[in-house]
Formats: sequence, structure tokens, C-alpha cells
Amino acid sequence: MNFLEKLLDGVAVEWKNLGEVAKIYDGTHQTPKYTSSGVPFVSVQNIRNLYTTKKFISVDDFEKYKYKPQKDDLFMTRIGDIGTCAVVENDEPLAYYVTLTLIRVDKNSILSKFLKYVIESHIGKSELYKRTLVHAAPIKINLGEIGKIIIPIPPLEIQAEIVRILDTFTVLTAELTAELTAELTDRKKQYNYYRDRLLTFEKGEVEWKTLGDVSLKSYSGGTPTAGTSEYYDGGTIPWLRTQEVKFSDIEKTEIKITPSALKNSAVKWIPENCVIIAISGATAGRSAINKIPLTTNQHCCCLEIDPEKALYRYVFHWVNLNYENLKGLGQGARGDLNSGIIKGFKIPIPYSSDPQKSLEEQARIVAILDKFDAIATSIREGLPREIALRQKQYEYYRDLLLTFPKSEEVEAHLNSMEKSHG
Repeated sequence: MNFLEKLLDGVAVEWKNLGEVAKIYDGTHQTPKYTSSGVPFVSVQNIRNLYTTKKFISVDDFEKYKYKPQKDDLFMTRIGDIGTCAVVENDEPLAYYVTLTLIRVDKNSILSKFLKYVIESHIGKSELYKRTLVHAAPIKINLGEIGKIIIPIPPLEIQAEIVRILDTFTVLTAELTAELTAELTDRKKQYNYYRDRLLTFEKGEVEWKTLGDVSLKSYSGGTPTAGTSEYYDGGTIPWLRTQEVKFSDIEKTEIKITPSALKNSAVKWIPENCVIIAISGATAGRSAINKIPLTTNQHCCCLEIDPEKALYRYVFHWVNLNYENLKGLGQGARGDLNSGIIKGFKIPIPYSSDPQKSLEEQARIVAILDKFDAIATSIREGLPREIALRQKQYEYYRDLLLTFPKSEEVEAHLNSMEKSHG
């Protein structure tokens, strides 16, 4: 804030409605007819990368546009994640749908890049969300409301300096994010390499058995009737859903059920340290280990591994490695698995004629893979968290730079503007 005060050096900051310093145009309401080439089509999905879209419309259709983008215009989303912006970099034609609005600034009053930062800051977002149709799904803002948002307008030279600073922050944040993402990718590759090496055997080194051969028992589950309060309210029994099966240990569940639910549904207790495999739809083939006794829905197949034949973590690592192969066995339109498919899936058992030696070899492999898994998990959780923190840091300083002081006179003026446009 001291920096901002020095930057302003006593200069007053004007506050105006966006409509006073910019013209706001609507996108086409016509459902686009995509072509293999032509004029690039911008949408909510690719607003962050205007010039990398793979969707196009014909030149003839574009010529029907009433408002065509020009260099330094600003695109802004007006549905869903409202207020995401992108600056048009040149005069090459770009088509856009009604989910976007085009903002053409008065260059004598405001820089388009400065406006982008303001709209994406807490100031702009709060102004936009005051005027959204909150009961719409997804939420949206009408075109006429966009021009009513109140924004700060310091002198152009101060706008330019703030843009320079925030551009630098943006570049540094992007570089750090790219560096951390590359590190995460490298560590995943390293883990996968060693896992594949450890679980790849020469002919004759192992005996191939089925998951059913090395299991004592398999379990399924059920779903207590949704909306029945006696099944869920005050529940203490962990109940696992397939979306929580994510190639990891499970020590808690998002939902708990009651003894009444256990008694009156197909739900049943599953002992700890089972290998749990999701069998339905998008989650089919994903695996986990339950470190606590729990119950599951009907879309989980739980294998209680025979400890005299195989180690449950050895089975887990093998199933994890073969996720794509197992998923590929899915049937029907959704690609569902079933207990028969899972129990029939083959697993290599080293030294199967010598149970003690077999378990020792499995333990050796598991010890190595568990270490790699711990490292990979730490990185998998730590790096995205670090990336998110850097993004928050950037947003924090951006918002500070755009938080301009308001005198009592300005506050009174803003209030009157709000009432007159409310």
C-alpha cells in the first residue's frame, strides 16, 4: 500500500461506470456452424488462449457479425466463471458466441490490459457478481448490467506502470508453474519406470494366477435409500463411494451411515486391508486399499487377499500398474466391470511353489514401490499445492495494486452511482 501511495503521489483516482469509458458489444446468438478452417471461434472454453482454438466458422458467416473484434479489444466471459478476460492482440478476425462480450475501451481514458486486471481482481469480480442472475444455471450476467460496474481509473501513466508490474508477476507465476509441473511429470515418469521394471518378469520366473486364486473372499456393497434421514443423520459407519477410490490408501470416507442403514440395505462391513477396485463407468479400474473397516456402495469390488498366497500391497501395486488393461475389459456403453472379470484377472506370483520365498520376494518389491509411492504422493500433493499458493500470491498482490484509496467524497459519489444504476 505504501508503494501504491508513492505511485499515485497524491493524484486522485476517478471512479466511473464501465459504460462511461467503454462500449460493450454482444456476441452472436446464432448457433455456430463449425468448419475445418476459416475464422477462429472464441468461446468460454478457450478464452485463455484465443489463438489456439481448433474451432472455426466460415468467412461468410463472420461477415454477418455486427461487432467485429479489433486490436486491444477485450473479451469477457458472461456465463459460468464470469469476468475471465483476454485482450485481442491484433486485427485478425475472431468470431465469438453470446457467452462472451466484447469490450472496446476509450483509449484516452483506460488501457485495455489495465481493465482486464481490474475486472479479474476482487474489485471487478465483486461488482460483476452483484449484478448476476444468481438463480440461473449456470449463473450469468445480462449485457446491460456489465456497463454498470464501477471501476477505478487512475491516470494512464499509472495504469501503464501497474500493467507492467502485473505482467511481470504473470510471467514469473507462469514460469514457476511450468517448472513445478515439469518436475511433477518427471517424478511420475520415474516412479512408473521403476514400478514397471519391478513388476515385469521373464518367462518361467513366475506362475500366473487369478486375483480370485489369491483371495479369501470378495465383497460388494449397496446404497442406503437416499434422503432417508435415519440412514445418514448422525451416522458413524464409514461408507465409501467409487469417486473416493483414487489409487491410494483410504483412512476415512466423506459420508457416514447409521446401523439402521447397515441393517436395512445391501451394505456390509468390509475388513481392513482389502484391495478395492471400482467397477462402474468413469471410475472403473481404479483401485485403493482401505486402512479401516468400512462399507461401500455397490460399485466397488473388494478383495480380501489370502496372506499365505500374496501380500495385499503387492496385489494393489499390480492392479494399479494394470489400470488401463483392467479398464479395457469393461462391458456395455459405460464400460462397467464386474466381480467375475476382476477375479479372473491374472497376476504374476514369484516362486509360487515356495510360499515363504514368494512372500519374501513380494515384500521386497512392495518395500521399494511403497517408498517410490510415498515420494510420488508427496510430490503429487505438494507441487499442485505449491502451484496454487503461487497463484494466490499473485492474486493477492494484484488485488493490492488495484485497491485504490477512496475519500469520503468518492464514497458518496459511488453510492449515488450505485443507486442511480441499481
